[in-house]
Amino acid sequence: MPVEPKVFAVYIMSNWKRGVLYVGVTSNLENRARQHREGELEGFSKTYQLKRLVWYRFYDDAHEAIRFEKQPKRWRRAWKFRLVEEMNPEWDDLWLSLIGWKDLGPLSHLQGR
Repeated sequence: MPVEPKVFAVYIMSNWKRGVLYVGVTSNLENRARQHREGELEGFSKTYQLKRLVWYRFYDDAHEAIRFEKQPKRWRRAWKFRLVEEMNPEWDDLWLSLIGWKDLGPLSHLQGR
């Protein structure tokens, strides 16, 4: 039985449009975003209620993902905003489409601010 290759993701969570940002890396984006949303992760993201997945990029190689994740952490906020807005100009919560809720109609009441 073939083993599915692992996929890694660098992601950005926020509390609202152009709000506080958290950059992370994971091998299970759907689960990690859910953990942020439900406040299961202690620390910075829980303190600032970073529940909105606003940007992500997938990688086949863990080392490449980790290498990229370190870059935005050193960037100016404006550069991170530009990165997010190239993919997600409205700062929508991308977790909803990631889990397959994209065709359920207006979901703004589920997206926080």
